[in-house]
Amino acid sequence: MLPNRCAMVKDGRQCPNPPQYTVSVASGPDEYMVGVACETHRQTVSGRIRQLQEDGYVPSGSVRFAPLRPVGTDCIRADPDDLVSIRPAAERGD
Repeated sequence: MLPNRCAMVKDGRQCPNPPQYTVSVASGPDEYMVGVACETHRQTVSGRIRQLQEDGYVPSGSVRFAPLRPVGTDCIRADPDDLVSIRPAAERGD
């Protein structure tokens, strides 16, 4: 399972948008998932990860953003309302 909101927190308030990307760091043959982000905060999250890399808290390597996609299987049925909820609030008209 993934968080239902973007990982960005500003002034103690979490971003209300659902995640649109998984954020990972590719370091050599390994890749580490470090969070999720919405389109609005993609650049901010990228900059923060680069700062954490410089400080030695996150492995050095390239920052990758992979788009999230809804999945439905025989075991997990996708509800049309759930598919709408992964879009940012601005696109939904909330």
